[in-house]
Amino acid sequence: MAEQMHEDKTSRHLDRLSQALDSGTRHQVEHLLKNLSAAEIGDLLESLPVTKRLAVWEMTDPALEGDVLVEVNDEVRANLISGTSHEDLVAAVDDLDLDDLADILDDLPDAVTRKVLSSLDTQDQERLARVLSYPEDSAGGLMDPDVLTVRPDVTLDVVLRYLRLRGELPEVFDLLFVVDRQGHYLGSLKLSDLLTKDLTSLVGDLMDTTIITIPVGMHENHVAMEFEHHDLVTAPVIDSDHLLLGWISIDDVVDVIREQAEHSVLSRAGLDGEEDMFAPIVQSALRRWVWLGINLVTAFMAAGVLFAFEPTLDQLVATAVLFPIVMSMGGIAGTQTLTLMVRGMATGQVSASNIPALLRKELAVGLLNGVVFSVVIAGIAILWYGDIPLGLVLAAAILLNLFAGALAGALVPVVLKRMSIDPALAGGVVLTTVTDVVGILAFIGLATFMLLAR
Repeated sequence: MAEQMHEDKTSRHLDRLSQALDSGTRHQVEHLLKNLSAAEIGDLLESLPVTKRLAVWEMTDPALEGDVLVEVNDEVRANLISGTSHEDLVAAVDDLDLDDLADILDDLPDAVTRKVLSSLDTQDQERLARVLSYPEDSAGGLMDPDVLTVRPDVTLDVVLRYLRLRGELPEVFDLLFVVDRQGHYLGSLKLSDLLTKDLTSLVGDLMDTTIITIPVGMHENHVAMEFEHHDLVTAPVIDSDHLLLGWISIDDVVDVIREQAEHSVLSRAGLDGEEDMFAPIVQSALRRWVWLGINLVTAFMAAGVLFAFEPTLDQLVATAVLFPIVMSMGGIAGTQTLTLMVRGMATGQVSASNIPALLRKELAVGLLNGVVFSVVIAGIAILWYGDIPLGLVLAAAILLNLFAGALAGALVPVVLKRMSIDPALAGGVVLTTVTDVVGILAFIGLATFMLLAR
């Protein structure tokens, strides 16, 4: 429901924006943009053709441009950066949080990067270098190194005066992190305790030592799971020596979850979530050649098997009519299992310890579905053609292919992962090949030996 509301809102904004651009009414465009967040503007820019995109970018509030650059995908960001002067880029990213700046620093022109880095004080330069030293998809690459810390031996009154003196606070935070003089993480002080407890209380007496900590090397997908499992809003990031390195907030995790969802959907079609929807035609076509080419090879493999049984097709026209049913049913059954496995791998719910049990369960499901649907489809075929042996061949083929689809759906992602190949990206192609080839061999092969021998 929430996703549908988001899609409807983006669609409405896009329609209104396109109408304003087509009518040439700059004031309407600027008025619409002023009522949108950086993330909403980013969604709109990704949805516009290049010429309109650059026109809207030129009318975007300069104070939001840096945040917008963080929100859009890599290709759209490159397109926007190429159409912006160096001075404007420096001004746009000047106020970004260090973790956001780290995300886009490599995309900026070298001259802009040098100016931005020179404008940072020594402490921020060190913090930024620390974030950049970790993989982008790790907790270290995700964290904000600018962290609020307090000592355990001070009172809440001192903490409040420190926060007032600091003035600017993070937009999203619910914890203050407690460290010793060497910077080792000791616990967290809840904002609710800071505001409601006796001001003479010591931080050390109120700090919570049970708050989940995030190892700096943890993959961002696992970070997202920790936030989900423990209902976190913020979490400290520590190294192996328990030194506090930074913190992660829920808004960063939401971005990770969204990227995961986009990757899961797009990778099934061999597409990249960072690809510009309005990239040049030739560029987009070239990118899709790889998976189209792989699909072509697998299609010829299935066609080669079918060609071997051409005499059967010539003599039994009914097999040509019915064998797409066999391949389709096997493909659907396999895709269901494949999707379950890929999702389980992504969430950590599938591991070496439970794969055998999951395989047995999926094979049993495939067998049960095969029995049920083979009876139903065979009955329809017998009524259709009045040929009982043909119906029995079709039933056997359906049973075999649903079983094969379940087997392939369970094993293919495991094998691909062990080969360091993304199962979400390549699993569908391999699965389709298996179910097509097995379906043809089962149905046309059985028809050859059982029907033509009559």
